[in-house]
Order: sequence, then C-alpha cells, then structure tokens
Amino acid sequence: MEQLKLGMALAENKNSSQTITKTSSSFSADLPLAARMRPRNLEEYAGQQHLLTPGKLLRRAIDADRFASIILSGPPGTGKTSLAELIALRTDSEFVRLSGVTSTVADLRKEIAHAVTRKSINGRRTIIFVDELHRFSKSQQDSLLADVENGNIRLIGATTHNPQFYIIGALLSRSLAFQLEGLKPEDVRILLERTLTDSRGFLDKKVVVSDEAFDFLSTVCEGDARRALNALELAILTTDPDSSGIISIGRKEAGESVQRKFINYGDDGHYDTASAFIKSMRGSDADAAVYWLAKMLHAGEDIRFIARRIVIFASEDIGNADPRALQLAVSAMQAVDMIGMPEARIILSHAVTYCATAPKSNASYLAIGEALDDVENERVQAIPIHLRDPNSNGARKMQKESESYKYPHSFDGHFVAQEYMGVPKGYYRPGALGYEEKIRQRIDYWRNARNQSPLSAEEQ
Repeated sequence: MEQLKLGMALAENKNSSQTITKTSSSFSADLPLAARMRPRNLEEYAGQQHLLTPGKLLRRAIDADRFASIILSGPPGTGKTSLAELIALRTDSEFVRLSGVTSTVADLRKEIAHAVTRKSINGRRTIIFVDELHRFSKSQQDSLLADVENGNIRLIGATTHNPQFYIIGALLSRSLAFQLEGLKPEDVRILLERTLTDSRGFLDKKVVVSDEAFDFLSTVCEGDARRALNALELAILTTDPDSSGIISIGRKEAGESVQRKFINYGDDGHYDTASAFIKSMRGSDADAAVYWLAKMLHAGEDIRFIARRIVIFASEDIGNADPRALQLAVSAMQAVDMIGMPEARIILSHAVTYCATAPKSNASYLAIGEALDDVENERVQAIPIHLRDPNSNGARKMQKESESYKYPHSFDGHFVAQEYMGVPKGYYRPGALGYEEKIRQRIDYWRNARNQSPLSAEEQ
C-alpha cells in the first residue's frame, strides 16, 4: 500500500514542473511549428557538431551514460531544451522540467523526493532540467548540490548567460559545462526543408518554398532555429493559396513574416561586442569599428557607455601619437550626452572613425603600469630633499645642509640638470608614429642635456 501511494505521488504534475517519460511520435496540431519539429533523436538534432560528433566529450558522456550534471549555455533557439530531452531519452531517464523563473525551492524538493522514490521503486533515474538556470538564486542553486553529489538526481541546466558569472562555483565544479553556438545557415535550412516532408510539418497543405526564401530565413534568423521556424509558419499560414491550392512562399512572403531584427545581446553580447569594437579601433580598421558600433546602437546599448569607451581608448591606445584624439573623444562624449539619439550616432561615428585611423601608441598606458608596479612591489623611493615642500619643518632643516631646488626658469633655455626621482628609471618610451615622434625627439634632447650637465654630489 505504501508503495502504491508513493507511485501515485509520482504521477502528480503541477504547474511548476513538467514530467516527460519519452518522446512520442504523436503531437498536437495546435502546437507551434517549432515545438512540433523538435528532434526525436540525436540524428535529427541540428548543429552543435563541435559537441555531438562521436568522440567529443559531451557525446561520450551521453553514450556512456556517465554524468552527474550538465550545464548548457548559448543563445536562444540553439537547441538547449531539445538536447536535454534527447539526453533523457538516450539514457532512459525520467525528464522533469523546471523553470528558473517560476520554480521555487519547494518545487525542487518535491521533484527530488519523487526522484528518490522513483529510483527506489523501479531503479529509473531522473533528469531534472532547469531552464534559465541563471535565474535561480544562490540558495536555490545550493539546494541542488547534495542531491547531485549523491546521485539522487541528474541535473541539466540551460542558460543564455555565461555560467562562470551566474552559476555558483560549487555547482559548476560538479558539472560538465558546454557552450552551444548559433546554428549555421545550412543547419537552419535543413530544419526548414524538413517541415515540407515531415508529417509534423505541413503535409496537409500544398506548399512550395523558393530557394531565395529558404536562404533568407536561414540567414536572417541569426542562428536561432525557433525564430526561423516561426517565420516560415507565419508565412505559410498567412499566404493565400492560388487557384490550384498551392501556397507559394517567395522572398517577399518570407521577408514580410519576419519581425524587425532583434540581436542576441545579453551580458555576453554586451561585453563581446564592446571587445570587438575596441579591438577593431586598435587594429585601425574603421569599417569593422563602425560595424560593431552599429550593432551596439541597434541593440539599444547605452550611448554614454560607448562614448566613455572611446574616451578611454583615445588615451590608452592613441595617447600622444595624436593628442587631438582625446580632445575629440571628450567633446564627443559631452555632445552625445546633450543631444541623444538618433543624431548621437553621427557623433559617435565621427569619433570612432577618427580614433580608428589615428596613429597608435600605448606608451602612456605602459608607463603608468610599470610605475605602479614599482611603487607596489619595490621599495618606495624617498623624495629628493630639494623637491620637498620648502614650508615643511623637515625640509627647511635638511635643505640648509644640501643644495636647494634649482628653478629651471632662472637658467638659459629654462632648463637645469637636477635629480627628480633618485633612481635611473625610464617608464615613458614614446614610439615613432604620429606626434610621438616629436615627443621622442624632445625626450632625447632633454636626456642629452642632463647627461652633459654633471649633477652635484648631493644629487648623485
């Protein structure tokens, strides 16, 4: 009787979770096309060959049925949920789906208890799939640790964010983590073409899709299979058949069925695009820099963030090779703040193209880095007596016993040789590009002038 009660408890299906025991060949025609066309086995699964080709780590773990926890990260529409379902099917495991948005610790505890009971009754293991795992709090993630560790459950988490930042270290260390990539156009096209021959697709309709339409949808979806399938479904369902009952989908119909292009631009997209933007300017590729600027603007990036990055770049990567770059960047930052979009895009493009084509130098950046390293890691140099504040008691007393500070403007050429640091260190080494060539000549001139004017014994 007790086992019967436990078995009945396993059959419960609350709104907070969904239990799937197997992938069925039957489906509801009311489901969206993307849901109907979910792969039924790994052979139908599109893309991710860097993970699923025989011999790869994830494929070996699945085939050997040897894993405790798997974290799948990647952009939307790359097949994270489908892959989790296929892993459960391949390993003959119960599949329980939870949401990182709506599920609670109580939901987790209930499903874990069911998993323990299920394993004790029939030996069947349970995979708990948590969609949007990054939305789980630290305490929710902590609640999974013990049961993953002792094998009560197997966890598969899906996230569109970088697991290193959003998944606690203890859970990540117990997991195999894999990055899914946006599908290639050829992979998306295979899925689209399959809808015309698969019973789950549109066999009840006479549909003809042109190569141009397939190519367009395969490309415009940005590697998101769900978006491509949704667009094709909308095109077919909203296009009237001709007199022969044939629904013809061309480039025009496909284009009208795709919403305004939304760029995958989560936290990773923010940092990755900003990185590509800066590196393109550093590489003096104005075209690439403007492209990444356009992507950030299209995605709704904060224009003040972009302007600040340009200001930093102007000093870090151009420096004195073109001192005007910093002036222009600061002016652009101020103008962007005053004017706003859409005109701010012109100001930003102005600053970006100037900085990208300017001569480059990181000499100032390296100089302060080396100086800070010396201050932090070596003995801090005493300030030479003649450079100290003459109004301080210690300086007045010591300066009576040594040579006082020499005021350069009192000497010919407004220069006099004297010690300013106490050690023969060189930090700023200007390059030979742009204005730094002139600065380098000046530094050589002053260095030679100091060398030709012997310092006093006190200064040495």
